[in-house]
Amino acid sequence: MKNFVKNLFLFVIIIFLNQSYADGEKNMKNSIYDLTVKDINGKEIKLSDYKGKVLMIVNVASKCGFTPQYEGLQKIYEKYKDKGFEILAFPCNDFGGQEPGTNEEIKEFCSTNYNVTFKLFDKIKILGENKSPLYHRLINSDNVEKGDVKWNFEKFLVDKNGNIRARFRSKVKPESEEIITELEKLLQEK
Repeated sequence: MKNFVKNLFLFVIIIFLNQSYADGEKNMKNSIYDLTVKDINGKEIKLSDYKGKVLMIVNVASKCGFTPQYEGLQKIYEKYKDKGFEILAFPCNDFGGQEPGTNEEIKEFCSTNYNVTFKLFDKIKILGENKSPLYHRLINSDNVEKGDVKWNFEKFLVDKNGNIRARFRSKVKPESEEIITELEKLLQEK
């Protein structure tokens, strides 16, 4: 009987630990707070620094048909930044070589042409073997449609707890009703 109780106790502990591990794995797959990225000046930024903020993460390019979306991004940033919203823009040259510039050239382009004041980050890869860990997480989250980013200006919304909550393809404009509805909903959440 002693062995039975001992074995039962061990079995329960193993089941509990296994479930805790599985829950932790699922949370890590859907959250970005354990990741670190570089801003456009090369400074390391912990994404956990954005706790309590709703984020839009977007891959951007200067020579793309969707480049005018910088204007819409800036508009929604100005409207919602004081309510806890941040845009994290990641230049990317993976699609048709449409972001060939250096980080300095990208900063200058965004400032001069679109008066961008939201946060720009280091140019990254979002396709292939050298894919950024952030984008690996975004495109594999259980909370949104899985699969590679298809083009520049694809957008992901992340809630105040770092959970990936929505994904919008390039054709969906930043100021669209679809995005604004989801953004406002996330801003209202605790």
